[in-house]
Amino acid sequence: QLQLEESGGGLVQPGESLRLSCLVSKYNFDYYDIGWFRQAPGKEREGVSCISRRGGKTNYADSVKGRFTILRDNAKDTVFLQMNNLKPEDTAVYYCAASDYYCSAPVRAHIYGYWGQGTQVTVSS
Repeated sequence: QLQLEESGGGLVQPGESLRLSCLVSKYNFDYYDIGWFRQAPGKEREGVSCISRRGGKTNYADSVKGRFTILRDNAKDTVFLQMNNLKPEDTAVYYCAASDYYCSAPVRAHIYGYWGQGTQVTVSS
């Protein structure tokens, strides 16, 4: 069973940065495309970004383009989400997920079969 663990969340002020990490256990990490999702209280889950298994293809939600960057280090079985210029509307629980299918736009949750427990990101002054 593939296991994913997010880390790196926290409380920051508007304009600051955070880097989330998603550590994927088990073998064949580079077999999976990885996505990042978020869910704010009272809102639907939103696809934020995804990256292909070799890292050559990425997609972003319009709301984060130019501010967030997704990266993966297959040697460390880890995917990162670098979040710059954070805004209060970025406040949410962030989840990473793995898919046997392909990273596409928009980033849709239904193709991701493995999920982490989430990490809280709060942007507030």
